[in-house]
Amino acid sequence: MSTDPYPKLTAREHAQVAWCVARMAKRCAAGEQVDRSDLERKVDRILDGARKRSEQPK
Repeated sequence: MSTDPYPKLTAREHAQVAWCVARMAKRCAAGEQVDRSDLERKVDRILDGARKRSEQPK
C-alpha cells in the first residue's frame, strides 16, 4: 500500500495549508535562523488527516 504524497484536500484544508506556507515564507524572509518547524508540523498534520479521510471506505 502506497501513501499518496498529495491527497485530495477540502477547500478548508487548502486554505489552511496556503496560510501556513505564506507564514513560512514570511519567516524565511526574516532570516535562516528563524524556526519554521511548528508550521511544517501543522501542514503535515493537515495532510495526514486528508490521507486518513481518503482511506476510509465510502
